[in-house]
Amino acid sequence: MRRIQTSKLLWITFFITPGLLVVGLFILLPLFMSLYNSLFSWKQLIRVDFIGLENFRRLLGSFPYQERFFNALKNNLTWFLSTTLIQNSLGLLFGYLLSRNVPFAQFFKRVFFIPVLFSIVAVGFLWGMYLKPTGLVNSFLKLVGLAALQRPWLGLEHLATPTIILVNIWRWVGFPSLVFLAAIDNVPGECLEAAYLEGVGEWKLFWKIIFPLIIPSITIITVLTIIGSLNVFEQIYTMTGLDGAPNYATDTIGTLFYRTAFGSIDAGSPEIGIGSAIGLVIYVLTFVTSLLSIFVTRKREVQL
Repeated sequence: MRRIQTSKLLWITFFITPGLLVVGLFILLPLFMSLYNSLFSWKQLIRVDFIGLENFRRLLGSFPYQERFFNALKNNLTWFLSTTLIQNSLGLLFGYLLSRNVPFAQFFKRVFFIPVLFSIVAVGFLWGMYLKPTGLVNSFLKLVGLAALQRPWLGLEHLATPTIILVNIWRWVGFPSLVFLAAIDNVPGECLEAAYLEGVGEWKLFWKIIFPLIIPSITIITVLTIIGSLNVFEQIYTMTGLDGAPNYATDTIGTLFYRTAFGSIDAGSPEIGIGSAIGLVIYVLTFVTSLLSIFVTRKREVQL
């Protein structure tokens, strides 16, 4: 009996060790290194003196880091709210409609998911070209007689971030659509049949029966939205650059971290201590808000 238990333990260890090594090397080790580095002052790439939480104080309370950080955090919040309200709501709508077998449902399933397969760098680069003043978007508006709507979409402070967010939504809306479609298709048919026999309409059927039963999928999409919104980098980098142009209107804490840790035109020399502090703040915000969203949505889960 003891030999069987030992063999079972060895097999369990064999299978979980690679995963633990990946998590340790690529998640936990960088996290603790960021914490360690944030507690020191740096001269270029050389660690100098232990200064405790001074880098965090500078980040949150001194110029120019305070202004840059809270401006970037505001943009990340805009990303999260826009993605949740537009992308995930559309994904829920599309998933529900596709589950009702609307005409050409199989075709639309593929069309919605195709942009998800595209490289994020390729999407950002191409849309950056399309949205130039002489690009495809403005040319199309002129062609259809809407020249008055032509804009330098990525050159105006009030339009740049919403424009990039819409591009991101176009790319990703297929993912929550298929996740919600799969969740709705897994709702027990007898529940729906009983509701129809009771004369329940589509709207009430969705909110009273389907929605509570797909809360686990909503939780997953919400957590992924939080992670994605707090770690926006590639889309900004490929469409407007690392400096968050125009005038930091598209800056996020991801691009701010890169500029601060590795240096750029506005950051000057690398500030590895403050950059590490920003990286740690990103992790803490992601972890705390993800746990909060799980706690809130789990309270509404329904078990059959």
